[in-house]
Amino acid sequence: MRFQLLGPLALADGTDTVVLQPSKPANLLAALLLHANSAVSAEYLQRAIWGEEQPATAKAALQTCVLRLRRLFSRHGVTTSIEAVPGGYRITAAPPTLDLLGFRDRVRRAAGLAREPEAELCALRDALALWQGSLLANVRSVVLHRDEVPRLAEERLRAVERVCDLLLGLGRCGEALVDLWTATRVHPGHERFHEQLIEALYRSGRQAQALAEYRRVKGFLLEELGVDPSPSLRRLELSILRGEDLGPAGPAAPHVIRGETVPLPATRPSTDRGAVPATDPGAAPVTDRGTAAAGDRAAPPVGGRGAAPVVHAVPVADRAAVPVASPGATPVAARVAAAGTDAPPAGTDAPAAASRIGAVPAVPHFTGRAAETAAMTARLTATSPPEDDRPLTVLVSGAPGIGKSALAQHAARLVRDAFPAGQLLVPMTRADGEPRPADEVAADVAATLGASGEGRALLILDDVIDADQVRPLLTPRGEAGALPGHAVVVTSRMGLGGLIATHGGWVQRLTTFTEAESYALLLTALGAERVEAEPRAAHRLAALCGHFPAALRILTARLLTRPGLRLADAADWLGEDPLARLTLTDSPDHSVDGLFDRALGRLDPRLSEAFTHLAQGPPALLDDQGPEDEGPVPEAVRERLADAGLLEDGPPGPYRIHDLLRAHVRRTARTRDRRTEKV
Repeated sequence: MRFQLLGPLALADGTDTVVLQPSKPANLLAALLLHANSAVSAEYLQRAIWGEEQPATAKAALQTCVLRLRRLFSRHGVTTSIEAVPGGYRITAAPPTLDLLGFRDRVRRAAGLAREPEAELCALRDALALWQGSLLANVRSVVLHRDEVPRLAEERLRAVERVCDLLLGLGRCGEALVDLWTATRVHPGHERFHEQLIEALYRSGRQAQALAEYRRVKGFLLEELGVDPSPSLRRLELSILRGEDLGPAGPAAPHVIRGETVPLPATRPSTDRGAVPATDPGAAPVTDRGTAAAGDRAAPPVGGRGAAPVVHAVPVADRAAVPVASPGATPVAARVAAAGTDAPPAGTDAPAAASRIGAVPAVPHFTGRAAETAAMTARLTATSPPEDDRPLTVLVSGAPGIGKSALAQHAARLVRDAFPAGQLLVPMTRADGEPRPADEVAADVAATLGASGEGRALLILDDVIDADQVRPLLTPRGEAGALPGHAVVVTSRMGLGGLIATHGGWVQRLTTFTEAESYALLLTALGAERVEAEPRAAHRLAALCGHFPAALRILTARLLTRPGLRLADAADWLGEDPLARLTLTDSPDHSVDGLFDRALGRLDPRLSEAFTHLAQGPPALLDDQGPEDEGPVPEAVRERLADAGLLEDGPPGPYRIHDLLRAHVRRTARTRDRRTEKV
């Protein structure tokens, strides 16, 4: 059982969440959790519950509130106790049981990774993922909202600043813009966010937009606050007006965690103000994660002028390492590495954390799909070009988590010699899951490949939402928005039959692994010695995962962290609750439940409702005749769900729902509407 403070006050157990209704005991619980592991005086608790004007019976009523909370804890199996101490009360919690402590713990760990910008970025994003909405929205305490909520909000802002500093230092300006547009509008008086936004726009080649944003900020500060922009903002404007190279943006400022300043390491000074390509012998140092270290330009102090000494964290992210070009790298790889871009994790259908282009990464432990791989490589290396000079197109489609991206990336690396200009992984969705427009993608690809062109490139358009998103990119050479002369692999959960009908190409529709492929994946990932010692248990684990590639990947990751666990014991443990246990505890986004939630979230609400009805009902609902008492679900609905990868081909019947997906829908239906409870 976990306490949730970073949003509505709630108790959570797995996917079940109990949001407390506004009440005086809820005020008491929030006050205790905000000061977890410390004695909190009765006087402070009374003010938190009733405000500055307290009733004469406040002391006795406080004891009643404590009793009601203890009963609530008992009802929900909460083992944490509210302890009476001299002068007040105390509640004990730890990072796994209280999201606020978990957030601060992850931010502290991020500070210790200052020499590894990518690792620090991942730790901060993990911390920010714990925030669930408006702070204490269901707690009606004037004292807490006046004294505590602003302090917590400031912790978050400091972490957002730090994340944006890191993104700018890594050259990932487009990703930083996603967070900065929101941050500057929500916090218009926060100059550091504006400075980061203007810098990110300028570094992205949007000089006019950067200057317009500066004028907007300047006007706001003068009209609302009667002050001029900070010296650092004015210096930045001057540099933009002069068209100066800002040099590499190094996140070298100290950042502060709960009042403790943590200095970041000084970086190797650059010999000039330009960025040093990673292929140059004199390039900036590279960390063990493959990330070019920051240059000599020190970032302004985190938080700007007069910032409070606290840190906070940021929203979405992906955790792939930054590709670094080797001396023999292709032109595309060299440009990608010099720009500091990176690619999303291989082999997953997790949402792209940013709409940026990266080199195609290797897929660890790639197993199976032999026939599909052979067919794709043959088609991509075919000598005869498509008619009317359209880009050579291969579509890889299938259910979420089926391994589309992994197959596309693996095949691309096998045929890299046929594409001298290199291979690019192009995310087709933004950080918030919205599709990227074709003109934006075409501009990014052109900028990465270079205007002159250096032979053919292979582009993986990853996670396409619908056909209209890519049609302009697959037009014949010379038309606006086209990707001339290149080969294109499209991955999508949708069947995209209309795209194939109008633009041609080959289709590779993926299904779950065979039993042999699942076993081979376990052998490759866990090692032959461990798997062959318990072959029956290994086959049982694969069956519990439904031979579903994403589930098997998550399972092997968990087993690799517990090398002493017998596979038979792991099978017994997994069999008790597969959905809850097919998740990575230190990275909750990587879970089968989360994967299916994101997929269902993309559906039209009416289609989602129809799928929920099918998954909760008997298998006969999928038949053409349907149950006797209900009749069939319209074939058009079933076809649309099959096209979205949510229905598989039978048997039995023309359609079926994967067991894990059916279990997820039934489980979610029981808890979809958040329960509320009176204390």
